[in-house]
Amino acid sequence: MKWWFVGKWGLRRKNTPFSFSPFHRSLRSDAALEAIAKASEHKLPNIVLYNYPSFSGAFSALFAHLFHTRHNLPSLTLPFSSVPSLAFRVEDLCIEGLQTCYLLDFLPPKEFLFKLSHQSHCKIIGFDHRKSVLSHIPSANECPDNIMINVNPEKSSSRVVYEYFTNKHEDVKTSDDLVSCLLDPKDKGRVELILKYIEDGDLRRWSLPGIKPFNIGLSEWRSRFSCISNPYMFKQLLELSVEGLIAKGNSSISARRNAASKLLEKVFRVRLGRGFYGECLGVRADGNSNLSDEIGILLSVKSAAIGLRPIGAVIYMQRNSLKMCLRSSDSATDTSEVAKAYGGGGSASSSSFIIRMDEYNQWISANSL
Repeated sequence: MKWWFVGKWGLRRKNTPFSFSPFHRSLRSDAALEAIAKASEHKLPNIVLYNYPSFSGAFSALFAHLFHTRHNLPSLTLPFSSVPSLAFRVEDLCIEGLQTCYLLDFLPPKEFLFKLSHQSHCKIIGFDHRKSVLSHIPSANECPDNIMINVNPEKSSSRVVYEYFTNKHEDVKTSDDLVSCLLDPKDKGRVELILKYIEDGDLRRWSLPGIKPFNIGLSEWRSRFSCISNPYMFKQLLELSVEGLIAKGNSSISARRNAASKLLEKVFRVRLGRGFYGECLGVRADGNSNLSDEIGILLSVKSAAIGLRPIGAVIYMQRNSLKMCLRSSDSATDTSEVAKAYGGGGSASSSSFIIRMDEYNQWISANSL
C-alpha cells in the first residue's frame, strides 16, 4: 500500500480523506488534574493522551510508555475522552516546558487542535485509523507547522503507533547504546499477535480464529484501561496473551448462554405482525435485557426445531416502553422486515422495536405453550 506525505498533516493515502473519531467518555478527574499540575511544576517535556477505553488506545499508550521509559525521557500519560462538560480543556494541557503532545487513537476537533497548538507551542503528533469521522479536516495550508497527523485506515492505530515508536527507538539508539529493544524478546511475539487481533476488530475484518471471544475477553479489561486509576496497567497489558483472552471470552460466552437458557422455561408463541410475518417463539426477559442476544439465538434454534420461523423474540420493559428484540441464527432470515414495519430497525439477524401493549397482546393471545 502506497502512502503519501501531505505537508504538515503527515501520512495520508492518496484520495483518502482525513478523519477523527467521536468521543464517548470523560476522564477529567481530580487525580488527572493533579498529575498535570505536577507535570507543569516539573516542566515535563512530553505528554501522551490516549483514547479511553479503546483497546488500540491502551496498547498505543503502552508503546509510548515503553519508549519514554527505555530512554529515560520524562513524560505524563493520561487517558483521554471528550464529553464536552467533563473533558480535558486546552488550558489543562498547557504545561510549562511542554515540547511534544501525542494523541493516540483519536483526533480532537480542529478547534481543540489549533487552540492547543497556539497556546502550548508544542509539537502535536496524532494517530487514528477511523474512516467514519468528520470530513472537514482543514487543508495543510491552514495548519500550524507543529501539527502532524498520521491517518491510516488500513492499519489499526495501535499497530501504527507500535511501528512509530519502534522506529523512533532504533533511531535514538547509538552503536554503543545498551538500551534493549522497545519490546523485550519474551514479550514481542505475544504482543504483536495481540495487535493483529486488535486490528482485525478495529478494521471490522473479523477474520482471525477466535476473534469474537478475544474481543469479549479483552472487553472485560475496559474498566482497567485508565493508567490513572490503575497504576499497574502497562505491566498487565504486557502479560496478556491471545490464548488467555480467547479462553476468557469463551468462558464468558458459556456463562451467558447458561444464564440465558434458564430463562427459556416460559416460552410462548409470537404471531409476528399478528401472523402476517409468521410465528416464532418468544419470552419475557424483564431484568435480563443484557442477555437478549444469547436468549434470542437460543430461542431461534428452538423455534426452528418445532417448525416455526427461526426467530427468537425477546421482550422486556425499557423505561416505560415495551421493547421487542428479534434474533435469528438463520442467514436466510431477515428479522428487520418486522422491526422496520413497526418503526424499528437493525440488521437481518438482529433487530428491535418498541411495541404498544395492546398490539403486543394481539401477537401473543392464546399462544402460550
